[in-house]
Amino acid sequence: MIKVVGVRFKKTGKIYYFDPADIKLQTGDHVIVETARGVEYGWVATGPKEIDDSEIVGALKPVLRLATEADEKKAADNKEKEKKAFEVCLEKIAKHGLKMKLVDVEYTFDGNKILFYFTADGRVDFRELVKDLASVYRTRIELRQIGVRDETKALGGYGICGREFCCHAFQSEFVPVSIRMAKDQNLSLNPTKISGSCGRLMCCIKYEEEAYLDLSKNLPHPGDEATTEDGYHAVVDSVNILKQRIRVIVDLGDDEREAREYGPKDLKFTKKKKKKKNQNQDKNQVSDEEMKALKELEKE
Repeated sequence: MIKVVGVRFKKTGKIYYFDPADIKLQTGDHVIVETARGVEYGWVATGPKEIDDSEIVGALKPVLRLATEADEKKAADNKEKEKKAFEVCLEKIAKHGLKMKLVDVEYTFDGNKILFYFTADGRVDFRELVKDLASVYRTRIELRQIGVRDETKALGGYGICGREFCCHAFQSEFVPVSIRMAKDQNLSLNPTKISGSCGRLMCCIKYEEEAYLDLSKNLPHPGDEATTEDGYHAVVDSVNILKQRIRVIVDLGDDEREAREYGPKDLKFTKKKKKKKNQNQDKNQVSDEEMKALKELEKE
């Protein structure tokens, strides 16, 4: 076991482990740490704890000190410099006629490097832009192309639920979201309804997947045959996973049928009724074009 402290450098950035050494630290403390790219300013996201050695990748770097008043001022100054550098970079992009969208600017704590994050539809030759920026700031310049999910995480906003984007509010890392998950939750496979502002499948589909799988493990599927508690033959028409209610079409005899709702314990399920599929029977059936659009939503 090894003692570590978790440090973040951005609001919803990844948590990195550091050696707290003999410094007394608690959650929320601002610290100066040694990283692979130099000395950086961050804050304690998880207080000191012991973890297994196998969880550490590479050498564990130390926390140098608690942030001083001078460190706090320097970090604030860097934030102001980032705003100005953003405007300068926008002017340079326009000057060079580059098809790229500037998303964010980041100064390293020691000021030895400035990172510019951007999105673009394809590859961008930004060599002249880098030279131009280097001549202005006379320090190391790095341009990084990021994906649309990273752009949304950096800019923030509000989702259709009315809440702040999960990725911007608390989600430190992106998780894969698949069409299969949307099907498990009986969601409409309309790309406009299950994609977020980033143009990819909504992250909340992943969050809710485990609950839906747990709730649906004892539920039938549309088309399954069943026997009601009073002995009638029925066919499952639809299932409400969250309410744990099953809508069935009951055969009352003499060509008379009736729609009823039951709980899973009130029905005895048998084999699945075989019937030809058609577009009207399967609400999740989509056209080839729609499926192609859905596959695009899964891409990073």
